[in-house]
Amino acid sequence: MAVHQHTDGRVARGQRTRDAIVEAHTALLREGVLKPTAKVIAERAGISVRTLWLNYKDTETLLGATTAYWLDADAALRTEISPDLPLDQRLEQYLDMRVRRLEHLDPAARSAALGEPFSRALQDSRRQHVDRVRDDLAHVFGPELAAAGERRGVLEAALFVASSWPTWSSLRHDLGLEVDAARAVMRESVARLLLHGPGPGTT
Repeated sequence: MAVHQHTDGRVARGQRTRDAIVEAHTALLREGVLKPTAKVIAERAGISVRTLWLNYKDTETLLGATTAYWLDADAALRTEISPDLPLDQRLEQYLDMRVRRLEHLDPAARSAALGEPFSRALQDSRRQHVDRVRDDLAHVFGPELAAAGERRGVLEAALFVASSWPTWSSLRHDLGLEVDAARAVMRESVARLLLHGPGPGTT
């Protein structure tokens, strides 16, 4: 029994250490340290660099744990929106949810953009985020997409671009817009697409 308790305690301590490392990594990203070194992460977690690498065998393993944290946190911010509601209500609810998630995701996305070409974990995380946005759009704006007929694919792609993180990043960082102003631009783009479609001559 004592041996079992000792093993359980060691496993629990190991999990607490791994959690502390991921929390330190995510905190640094939120503070704008987009490429923190192992030394900086370890110092923030209150451990040695050796302990960090004993718990995560390499950078890719650490990135996998950190992206899993961001994906879980993003999922917790998702709200269910009924496609049966009037379009104006669905639009406002979608924008509220999307802005919430984009603001939360922004630090991690900015960091991931630096390392994504070289990291399978970051590439997989991006694909999951893309799939989530596409699924949300298909669900929330299903009636409008169905009505688009053969132009559905273009409308889907246009809606995705209008509410994607790169677009949000341009509004917030390139143009320096505050959240409300950036949301207003996104609303204008999404509303025009839903009401008038992606324009003539597209298929």
